[in-house]
Amino acid sequence: MRSTRDAARAFAGYGEAMTPRILSIGTAVPRARLRQDEVRDLFAGQPGADRLTKRLIGAAFDASAIETRHTVLDDLAAAAAATALPREGERMPTVTDTGTLLAPSTGARNDAYIRLAPPLFAEAARNALAAASVDPAEVTHVVTVSCTGMFAPGPDYRLVRDLGLPTTVARSHLGFMGCAAAVPALRTASQICAAHPDAVVLVVCAELCSLHVRTPADHDEIVSASVFADGAAAAVVSADAARATGATFELDRFATVLTDEGEKDMAWTIGDTGFEMILSAEVPRIIGREIRGAVDSFLGDDGVETWAVHPGGRSVLDRVESGLDLPGDALTVSRDVLRDYGNMSSATILFILKALLAADLADGDRVATLAFGPGLTLEAARLTFRRADA
Repeated sequence: MRSTRDAARAFAGYGEAMTPRILSIGTAVPRARLRQDEVRDLFAGQPGADRLTKRLIGAAFDASAIETRHTVLDDLAAAAAATALPREGERMPTVTDTGTLLAPSTGARNDAYIRLAPPLFAEAARNALAAASVDPAEVTHVVTVSCTGMFAPGPDYRLVRDLGLPTTVARSHLGFMGCAAAVPALRTASQICAAHPDAVVLVVCAELCSLHVRTPADHDEIVSASVFADGAAAAVVSADAARATGATFELDRFATVLTDEGEKDMAWTIGDTGFEMILSAEVPRIIGREIRGAVDSFLGDDGVETWAVHPGGRSVLDRVESGLDLPGDALTVSRDVLRDYGNMSSATILFILKALLAADLADGDRVATLAFGPGLTLEAARLTFRRADA
């Protein structure tokens, strides 16, 4: 006798072209939480910080619209909270017992990534698979994303081992693409499903931005210290309609737009003491100037009901809102994620989409998804929300 799922597949025309969709999203964050006011005071109190630097740190942190963030660095969180520092174990030492920030080598930071990133990848992936009622043995493809560490065999390989996925799973890794990378990962999953209608694609993003924390001395370092955080998120993508048992997002179409300027204003390079973010004050202004043309070229005359915008920072959201003439509540979910989690680079947009999956959207609502990465690059997707009972 055929299973219920087999019957549903036959009824749905299994094997015919169907729309790839996000079946579920799972998230994970480290246990240590940073309060924005506490980490502000820790950074402002570093030896050698002059009056101007302290003023700039205070202004950046207080204007960030962030209240809490998470980090894999327990000693950083303890120092910010002015509590006893945890004993130094396998974790990368970041702060002395007097609260002074250290400057570990890039190798030491990457070693910490190798230890600490795979469990976060796995936790988010397990949560996504459970939410979609997908057994790990059913996964056919894995797409991983990260820009905060490197190793081989990498996170895609580790997921096969840690989750007990089939050893025949096809794996891809998108590395060093920055905050916008989750959208190309979803595009890759959509293309896989278009070519293989029975595919089940696991997309997983994990970023440990706090591994690259340093004593903030200039604008770029101060802004980075005030917004970036750690987190992971995963999505299960399939074109098999029989698997769509809950609320889903259909993946309608994607676009990439390079701005006319900004190549040197947002960049991510490897230094001797960690990865170094270049994030000039021009970034929000460039986005504000170019967002209308970029979005119009993507959406055309198609309207959308909901916006999912990567919160690179409060000023980025403000510029998107004003540049697109959006109502004041259009980016509420993006602002909520920024407030509670900060900017977790590539994982952040999936946190926003997870919240929207659980929101009271109407069946057929179109969602414009926008994320910004080095270049300056806009990665965009248009999704359609489908209710479980539709």
